[in-house]
Amino acid sequence: MAGSDILSQSEIDELLSALSTGMVSAEEIKDEQKQKKIKVYDFKRPDKFSKDQIRTLYMLHEHFARLVNTYLSGSLRTIVHIDVASVDQLTYEEFIRSLPSPSVIGVFQMAPLKGNAILEINPNIVFSIIDRLFGGPGLPPAKIRALTDIEDAIIRRVINKTLECFQEAWKQVVNIQPKIDVIETNPQFTQIVPPNDMVVIVTLHIKIGQAEGLINLCIPYLVVEPIMSKLTTTYWVASSTSKQDSAEHNNAIQRKVEKTLIPMLVELGRATVTVQELLGLAVDDVLQLDSKIDNDLNIIIGQSEKFRGKPGISGRKVAIQITQLVSEGDDNNE
Repeated sequence: MAGSDILSQSEIDELLSALSTGMVSAEEIKDEQKQKKIKVYDFKRPDKFSKDQIRTLYMLHEHFARLVNTYLSGSLRTIVHIDVASVDQLTYEEFIRSLPSPSVIGVFQMAPLKGNAILEINPNIVFSIIDRLFGGPGLPPAKIRALTDIEDAIIRRVINKTLECFQEAWKQVVNIQPKIDVIETNPQFTQIVPPNDMVVIVTLHIKIGQAEGLINLCIPYLVVEPIMSKLTTTYWVASSTSKQDSAEHNNAIQRKVEKTLIPMLVELGRATVTVQELLGLAVDDVLQLDSKIDNDLNIIIGQSEKFRGKPGISGRKVAIQITQLVSEGDDNNE
């Protein structure tokens, strides 16, 4: 058939002729189709993460990239571009060997999950951030060197803010409390899991001005093993859509509403005057209101009458004592 899935008339005639003469057996064709294709499997690098889980991690860290982008753009006062380049699974040894030396490697916890993870930032990006924060144009040095004590303190603050973005992105799956343990510059000193253990590597491509580089997140399989069932597209979408209906979300909205400032007015009374009388008003003129001295006054919240009360004094301040609730109106629409 020579690469075509459609048989020509001559090919059909040849096939029928071969079947009729016994040169080709129909059973042999069926057996050939039933034979399973052999796939090479490397037992040194077992696949721990399914394609669906890799896809979920990709979507999670797209959100993480947007959060970090917003933080760095505001902090550095310059244009920053961050995108998820890839999400791969490989052995920890392969990941460590791929890192430059020196580099900036932040080892952090993901409590309540057990174990550590790694946030590795390319030195070009690190020195570009430091230069920008110190008032420079954001250019990395010609030769990469180790961080000074002041630079270490500055980049530690940046990593802590980045981990806050990491925590926010992972809220849709699990509530974690990331905490930085140590910052290393030599990849060989960061042995968080055995060399042959599988890890997932989330690689972010970042561009700050003229500086470009990569940010790598290394998350061991042993750390996320307890929540593997949550790392699926179905769970991720369901949790994001039901998040607005959660009790915690409703309580947060209620707390914000309770702290909202609204105007509260007490109406002493009303009077109707003509425009001519209004223009003729002067100091010491008296207006007669429609309310009596012993009547309750209207208390207006916003633009609606909600209470009635009696005026008085509390200490040295004018006060109003609520005596009645007003149930008129549709409270559901307010």
